[in-house]
Amino acid sequence: MEKRHTLTDNTALRRYEFDLGGDKAVIEYILGPGYRILTHTEVPPKFEGQGIGRELVAAALEDLRDKKLQVIPQCSFVAQYIDRHPQWEKLVFRETVRR
Repeated sequence: MEKRHTLTDNTALRRYEFDLGGDKAVIEYILGPGYRILTHTEVPPKFEGQGIGRELVAAALEDLRDKKLQVIPQCSFVAQYIDRHPQWEKLVFRETVRR
């Protein structure tokens, strides 16, 4: 996928962002120990259908991989993206049960 936008990890607001010339496409997250819960993805309506959401999810997953963090895809858009791109499955947090 061609990268058309630059990802910003806005830690103060706990979200990933693409600046769309005054508008923002975002993925909100919750921090966890060694992982991030991706809770909500939003692309402004006038930018929908242009692949920006997919590009944003891919960039966020690349950032998590580079930071050696795992992901909990609470957002259905992120979960569907991972289902369609199984190379990202290895980033999904899997809690192990100790007995």
